[in-house]
Amino acid sequence: MLTENRRSRAHIDVPLILMVAAMCLFGVLAVCVATFSTDSSAENLLGHIAESSFALRQCFFLLIAPVVLLVIMNIPYDLLRRFTPTVYYGATILIAVVWVFNRAEGVKQWLDIIWGFTIQPTEFAKLSIILMLARKLSMAERPMSDFREIVRVLLLVMVPGVIILASGETGSLLVIVFLAAVMMFFSNVPMKVILTLAAIVILGALALYGFMVATGSDDYRLARIMAFVDPSMSPLDDAYQQTKSKMAIGSGGVDGIGMFVNGAISQLNYVPADWTDFIYASIGEAWGFVGCVLVLAGYLAIILRMVYLALFTRDRYGMLIITGVIGMLLFHVFENIGMTLGLMPITGIPLPFLSYGGSNMVTNIGGIALVLNVTKNRSLSGSVLTPQTRVNPYTFGKRKKRS
Repeated sequence: MLTENRRSRAHIDVPLILMVAAMCLFGVLAVCVATFSTDSSAENLLGHIAESSFALRQCFFLLIAPVVLLVIMNIPYDLLRRFTPTVYYGATILIAVVWVFNRAEGVKQWLDIIWGFTIQPTEFAKLSIILMLARKLSMAERPMSDFREIVRVLLLVMVPGVIILASGETGSLLVIVFLAAVMMFFSNVPMKVILTLAAIVILGALALYGFMVATGSDDYRLARIMAFVDPSMSPLDDAYQQTKSKMAIGSGGVDGIGMFVNGAISQLNYVPADWTDFIYASIGEAWGFVGCVLVLAGYLAIILRMVYLALFTRDRYGMLIITGVIGMLLFHVFENIGMTLGLMPITGIPLPFLSYGGSNMVTNIGGIALVLNVTKNRSLSGSVLTPQTRVNPYTFGKRKKRS
């Protein structure tokens, strides 16, 4: 029989909360630095924040974060599992509705709400897919062992994935594919299945790329890839943002040029919208190599902490939720920093906890809240509706006698 120890006990993981809070607070400072204006007359940090509408909004998002954290963290664990399909289908329908009725050019996954604020339902869809895959993959000791189960799991990813791709959100689709692969790997899916699916995805992407090149497509996503492959052969505007991003990071040197410096590349807006997807460029310029490394160290600490929590979570559903959140955050960090350094093509993926944006902030905090929900409910005893039970946890509303 399993025995509970210090590492597997139910608890609220304070170290994870503190690390995420520190990153979010630094994010407000980074957004403030990135939006520093030549007309600024502020004499202190609070004055600079007050002058920046984006920094003020980021503060507002930061105030929402604890509410999101507490609500999701305290959802009863059995209800979380029971209503996972409802959350998944609701999120899928929402992104489909936004795609159909949003007539904007290019990306069609932004929804206007109030006072100039918008939401991006594709961000919330990531969490719903994590929950649904965790539920499906945890139902069998060896999931996706036959063709029927492979198709069922793939449909859970492909249906929202196709809608997201049609909406122009290639970056979000890549995040979903990566987190799904991570969850499959840790759920004991046969390796030959994972490798076969990976080969199909890679070959399909190459075939689509070749077709678009051969037909002379003017799709902006192809232009970004071409600018990454050979910036010198691409139009200036396609490679401009990435080129200026590398210049900003390089100008920071070892310890940076400092905050709120007149004449800085970010201050002169040479890196377009550097408070969103290219926030890392402003960080590199202001705090230099040291600042960039510290940011990476912060992400590494958060990821390793979640890996530690997953290792000592015996409930398969909970463990897969944690690995899904790890996959989501890991790809965001890898792709975002890679594209600001010119090592990856631009995909419009924000940097977790640091980039300006409410939808991404709520999604990332929601992911952390799911991890905390799992660790908070870890137990080796209790009713059938709690994790770590010795009977089928998906038989809701029925109690079975233990032998």
